[in-house]
Amino acid sequence: MALVRVTNVEVLNNQATFRDPLSFEITFESQTELPDDTEWKIIYVGSAESESFDQELDSVLVGPVPQGSLKFVFQVDAPDPAKIPHNELLGVTVVLITGAYRGQEFIRIGYYVNVEYSDPELQQEPPMPARIDLLNRNILASNPRVTRFAIRWDDAAPEEHPPNMDENEADAAGDSMGLDELGGDEGDAMDVDDDDEEEEEDGPDEGEYDI
Repeated sequence: MALVRVTNVEVLNNQATFRDPLSFEITFESQTELPDDTEWKIIYVGSAESESFDQELDSVLVGPVPQGSLKFVFQVDAPDPAKIPHNELLGVTVVLITGAYRGQEFIRIGYYVNVEYSDPELQQEPPMPARIDLLNRNILASNPRVTRFAIRWDDAAPEEHPPNMDENEADAAGDSMGLDELGGDEGDAMDVDDDDEEEEEDGPDEGEYDI
């Protein structure tokens, strides 16, 4: 059983310029007081072809974690455009928020990100090299893909049961998130309603959920 549940993520500065910071308000609940910090990261996917272009924009430790609800704002600088392949700077990519405890990732939240020029003429004939100062960024935030992983929250042995998920979730659960695994429409927040999820009392909580 997961001891930490993310219940809401809100994109605070959506529809911004490419160079503007990315900012998320993350709310999570802990079933008990945790002796160690949780670690959160924001990763910008620079290329659909290789993870070597992924940029970890920042990481932060949140703790001590009391029992109950906790909310924090996670703001990071924009990705470095020089580290993104020039032919993949424009268009759709992904930004990931990950949560980990004791070095074990327990949740990954992914959003589509669309990067484009606001000027219709530049959209039709993009300049080369790209004009970074004229690029806009829009995070499609209403329907992210959320992947949960079963981890050891204490010193007990890890779960050995198969993940509790349906067939549509089985292929992607626990794997790195690709562009074709995300879906949804534009929005500003996502909610996680744990009351609607069916979970075996003693089984692991690994699986993917569209929210």
